[in-house]
Amino acid sequence: MRRLTQQIEVLERIDQLIRLKATGRPKQLAERLGVSEATVFRVIETMKEMNAPICYDLTRQSYMYTEATRFKCGFYLEDLDEATERSLSGGYVFGNMKQLISF
Repeated sequence: MRRLTQQIEVLERIDQLIRLKATGRPKQLAERLGVSEATVFRVIETMKEMNAPICYDLTRQSYMYTEATRFKCGFYLEDLDEATERSLSGGYVFGNMKQLISF
């Protein structure tokens, strides 16, 4: 599982550098991230397969996005309204439990 976490971290770091237009050449990017140049190419290709609008700008010598985009990977908590809570399996029961506990 640690390997997957490391791969996600590399992908997130590349995304951040692309948004800053500060990746440098592939070899420089690989050195910065402590990975092989082949890994950089694989990650970029994977990002493209995930519909990331990436190109390499020869003038800036950096990868960049051709459109405004955002990559998000992780788990994020959100508050649910009562109707949404009821539509979830167990959500309605949980709401009833809260009422019983506060009784």
